[in-house]
Amino acid sequence: MFGQMHGRHGRHGGERGCGPRGPRGGWDQFAEAFAGRWDEAQRGGGGRRRMFDGSELRLVLLRLIADEPRHGYELIKAIEELTGGAYAPSPGMVYPALTMLNDMELIEEQASEGARKRFAITAPGQAHLAEHAEAVAALVARLTGLGVERNRGDHAPVRRAMHNLRHAVQNRVMHGDLDEDALYRIVALIDEAAQKVERLK
Repeated sequence: MFGQMHGRHGRHGGERGCGPRGPRGGWDQFAEAFAGRWDEAQRGGGGRRRMFDGSELRLVLLRLIADEPRHGYELIKAIEELTGGAYAPSPGMVYPALTMLNDMELIEEQASEGARKRFAITAPGQAHLAEHAEAVAALVARLTGLGVERNRGDHAPVRRAMHNLRHAVQNRVMHGDLDEDALYRIVALIDEAAQKVERLK
């Protein structure tokens, strides 16, 4: 809930070393990096602090899981909805936070259909929320306030299209059964779109 796409890849990701076969390797890392760069662009560039530090994100996730059991993607969408589409954390932020909450026994995995893990809050998790109720309220206010601020100069159609693209890429790359050629076609389509946008007058 809770850009300059070519900035990390030369002009438009043309260097193989920075692409899906770069130093980190793996298509999941490519999708995570794509989402992370988009989060940074949503914050207005690399010079600003993250929306949350680790403990704050864990509190937000715990608060949302207290409302109803959710898996990672549902939590990302819930944060995005809270901000009116102005911000969504990347999977690379959310899933490690869920692992830590689970290790702390503040949430527990529920039986669910499919590969996604759905989590529910535990009794210690409820106590942890109550102990940090003031901080949780402030975090939720920050998120909803971000949506109000971003919507003043409304570029909602552009944001909607950007979010649609981001989620389409995440879903296909991280959860789709795609061969290597299809994945490179996804990269080419993103590069082509970036070039067309730059050439608009």
